[in-house]
Amino acid sequence: MTPMHNLASSTPAGAYDDLLARALPQAREQRMWDPSYGPLPGLFVSHGAPFTLDDPQWLSDLFNWAQSMPKPRAIVVVSAHWEQAPVAMSGAAAGTPLYYDFSGFHPRYKTLPYATPDATDLARRLGGVLGRTPVHEFTGRGLDHGAFIPLMAMYPAADIPVVQLSMPSLDPDALLTLGARLRALREEGILVLGSGFMTHSFAVFRRPELAEATTAFDTWAVEALARGDADALADYRAQAPGAAVAHPTAEHFVPLLVTVGTADDPASAVSAIDRMVMGNSTRSVQLT
Repeated sequence: MTPMHNLASSTPAGAYDDLLARALPQAREQRMWDPSYGPLPGLFVSHGAPFTLDDPQWLSDLFNWAQSMPKPRAIVVVSAHWEQAPVAMSGAAAGTPLYYDFSGFHPRYKTLPYATPDATDLARRLGGVLGRTPVHEFTGRGLDHGAFIPLMAMYPAADIPVVQLSMPSLDPDALLTLGARLRALREEGILVLGSGFMTHSFAVFRRPELAEATTAFDTWAVEALARGDADALADYRAQAPGAAVAHPTAEHFVPLLVTVGTADDPASAVSAIDRMVMGNSTRSVQLT
């Protein structure tokens, strides 16, 4: 969903190449979390398509956001692109191949690596916080693009263990509950990240006037977050202006409910990114 006039070069993912060239040393030297910093925030990130890797501003915004926090000990991602009941997890072994769940893009996007370290300890910890029923690990399923695209920008050194969890359903209340179960991880230096898109309209590409609807939805969501109104956010389909345009399907909005569920203070939301791109809101927020 990135405008082509923002491309850094004619090379696919050229802006990402530039990010790696300038930011890898800083990423590797980022201060590590320790208990004196207190709990990490919970994050919701608008992740974009592979063309995010061509947008230097978007990449810089994501990288600088990550740099504003201590480096997590580990990361748990809930992405718009994996619904599986009951809740399941991606492969935790080092070297698990990425899940390139997109088509129609230049072949290079399916060759870019994001080889994170072994996450077996994190997977074991997740099994402990998610209840008595064993959580199935899909050992051959790596991170999908809702996970690896933003993380490539935020933590380009790929030196943090990552596990992706499925959404057990698209029901907002179920995802608020999932977030609440993950809340304690924040106190252990584990970053919990819901990955979706604050608005996700393809119709606005064809009808730019529909940006009025996506803007209205974004404004409503900001106001509901400022109130800490989890009930309104869960009932977004009925309460939010422009919902039918902004989210004709639910999967890109409801990961926000996971993030809200992780929060000690649901009214603590701060927008790290609030840019409109091709008529859609790329708003990304953190809550404490």
